[in-house]
Amino acid sequence: MTRVVLADDAVLLRTGLRRVLEAEGFEVAAEAGDAEALLRAVDAYTPELAIVDIRMPPTWTTEGVRAAAAVRRRHPRVGVLLLSQHIERREALAVLEHRGAGGVGYLLKDRVCDIDAFVAQVRRVAAGGTAIDPLVVAQVLRRPAAASGIAVLSAREREILARMAEGRSNAGVAAELHLAERTVETHVRSIFTKLGLHEEPDTNRRVLAVLTHLSAA
Repeated sequence: MTRVVLADDAVLLRTGLRRVLEAEGFEVAAEAGDAEALLRAVDAYTPELAIVDIRMPPTWTTEGVRAAAAVRRRHPRVGVLLLSQHIERREALAVLEHRGAGGVGYLLKDRVCDIDAFVAQVRRVAAGGTAIDPLVVAQVLRRPAAASGIAVLSAREREILARMAEGRSNAGVAAELHLAERTVETHVRSIFTKLGLHEEPDTNRRVLAVLTHLSAA
């Protein structure tokens, strides 16, 4: 049974999520109303997944994102699914930048209304996968070249990008595809160029490239 910790200051939403998840066979080990309580619960129960509201007390800004990053540092195998009322580009990028062994996700709260789709995305993140809301992807990929998708990439570049989306480093991609790391680095630079990702630091460009891959999935 997949163990989950819920973190949201809205009691009604937490109660609704608990009922949905338990009806689908998940074990909700704990609920938290703020970031500190979330970290204590994750330390105590080591769940497969933490579902976290981006905005929590005391400032209702980015406490959830910072708490999610702390969860990943302390428990790299715990998946983190962030929920947000609004699309926030910086937070969307932060989700994938903190990707570790566990899955990552960023969904708008409206998606919870489609229970079947929401549960499928929860299962994906709990299993180590990625779930990014399509509206978030569309907002983040504001560059015309990136928004056009991955059709501009060669077959090898798409293969490398798929591994990047799974969280692999250049060295990890090279080992899996039996390529020299320098060759992978050359392909990654080509991917950035073809997708029009010129202005961001390398970490953000990598995240944006992954989001482009996800938008075409």
